Amino acid sequence: MSALTPQSDMPTPTTDKITQAAMETIYLCKFRVSMDGEWLCLRELDDISLTPDPEPTHEDPNYLMANERMNLMNMAKLSIKGLIESALNLGRTLDSDYAPLQQFFVVMEHCLKHGLKAKKTFLGQNKSFWGPLELVEKLVPEAAEITASVKDLPGLKTPVGRGRAWLRLALMQKKLSEYMKALINRKDLLSEFYEPNALMMEEEGAIIAGLLVGLNVIDANFCMKGEDLDSQVGVIDFSMYLKDGNSTKGSEGDGQITAILDQKNYVEELNRHLSATVNNLQAKVDALEKSNTKLTEELAVANNRIITLQEEMERVKEESSYILESSRKATKDRTADGQALTEARKQLKEETQLRLDVEKELEAQIGMRQEMELAMKMLEKDVCEKQDALVALREYWQALHHTFSISSDMGVKQKSELNSRLEEKTNQMAATIKQLEQSEKDLVKQAKTLNSVANKLIQKHH
Repeated sequence: MSALTPQSDMPTPTTDKITQAAMETIYLCKFRVSMDGEWLCLRELDDISLTPDPEPTHEDPNYLMANERMNLMNMAKLSIKGLIESALNLGRTLDSDYAPLQQFFVVMEHCLKHGLKAKKTFLGQNKSFWGPLELVEKLVPEAAEITASVKDLPGLKTPVGRGRAWLRLALMQKKLSEYMKALINRKDLLSEFYEPNALMMEEEGAIIAGLLVGLNVIDANFCMKGEDLDSQVGVIDFSMYLKDGNSTKGSEGDGQITAILDQKNYVEELNRHLSATVNNLQAKVDALEKSNTKLTEELAVANNRIITLQEEMERVKEESSYILESSRKATKDRTADGQALTEARKQLKEETQLRLDVEKELEAQIGMRQEMELAMKMLEKDVCEKQDALVALREYWQALHHTFSISSDMGVKQKSELNSRLEEKTNQMAATIKQLEQSEKDLVKQAKTLNSVANKLIQKHH
């Protein structure tokens, strides 16, 4: 690369420093990378001077960042175009040893690193493009599988290695362009990781995402487990894209030889794949024969099982028909029993109602009997009092008669009046006694009648 940088006749220390700085940043800011047809042209900027200056110049950061974005975009165009053309000419699946594919991943890595903010950690500042790539699974759900696969790889220990693995898996999935477009469209999320004038935040990033669509015609296959992605050095090889006029003829002959060797390698690889395919098919045939034999045995067992199940089904049908007939008969019997039960319930209800009526009548008769007994007791008490009064009157009469016999000296007229009064009282008392006796007889008859009625009701109730 030193041949591309102009040198002075007598280099000075200042000249050496500027030359070294230009060589280190040859594709970023100190040179303009442009395309001349299908080849790369490096043009030195006018503001680079290899003569010593008394005071250092201060360049515009925005101008330098814009130049870097243009350089990276042109490099991405060349790498993508060269990769597609070489892959189509090669006509086979690409692997990790394919040089144009390696250069494409290096260019993509530099594009993703451009303008990346440095994050402070315990070990110092760290710039990694793995953080933005992790956001893709939130924007496109299909990318979650790639992110999970990258995290499960045991050999990856650094974020840079994970980012490189993610790019390779996305290319194999033929979704790299879709993922990059989804990421670039969310600049609000990218602003956390990139500076405002970074490539992913400007128009150049959208152009590169559109160019990645052409890679969907490429078939790539990578073995991620054995590859050391953590310690690889991402340096762009400009010699793949620089045109040398003196060696055009030699390069054409080398190109023909390379094409023949690639065809030979392709044929050998195709034969190897065919042999592996034949072996796999033979193993599948053997497995299918074993599986067919096993399935035949299982089919015979299944047929015997089906016959047994059919016999059991017939037996179950017969039992079910018998049970159905029995249930119908039982239903009829239950219907007859239900009618008889209904009649019995109706009769029981009538008898219960009759019993309640009899009990009410019995309670009424019992109440009447209690009232009659109470009246009898009161009547007996009254009769006793009357008898006592009658006895007292008789005794009084005898006393009066005795007095009358004694007082014979009284006049005849007074004697007759007293006699008439006594007879009148005697008659009244005799009439009263007769009424009482008649009332007593009537009450006794009524009591006997009530007793007989009550006895009949009690007998009927029992």
